[in-house]
Amino acid sequence: MFETKALPQTADKAEIYQSLAQQLSGLIAGESDAIANAANMSALIYDLLPDLNWAGFYFMRGPGLVLGPFQGKPACIRIPVGRGVCGTAVERRVSVVVPDVHAFPGHIACDSASRSELVVPLIKNGEVVGVLDLDSPLPDRFDEADRVGCERLVEIYCDASDLSGITG
Repeated sequence: MFETKALPQTADKAEIYQSLAQQLSGLIAGESDAIANAANMSALIYDLLPDLNWAGFYFMRGPGLVLGPFQGKPACIRIPVGRGVCGTAVERRVSVVVPDVHAFPGHIACDSASRSELVVPLIKNGEVVGVLDLDSPLPDRFDEADRVGCERLVEIYCDASDLSGITG
């Protein structure tokens, strides 16, 4: 049985993400199923990162993104490449930090409580296969430390997971 290890509220973001990376590595060690790993990664992030109202994945299916495993309220099922924060991250092939989603042109509001967002593309063998999407009800929730930390988590996920059957 895996038990998450929460850090004290005094921990800084570097410590939080280091702990998350260690816990994620242990949680998905020896498992290559991309959906199972995405489900557990979503739960781990949602459980241990403060001030989130959604944490999950979208995977490339044909011309756009399709909802994958997540934690939070029901979400948009399909997002075209180039639309919203998730589609923009795919199009640009870089992480996107949005301090105020209401100021982001073309933002897709799946949960009206969301105020800020961080999206990290999943890139395997040079191809974008999906995104990790985090939403917060707080404005300016995500910063450079969150981007770097989540990019490391995505790297661990992509290295461990067989993503060959994920896109379609």
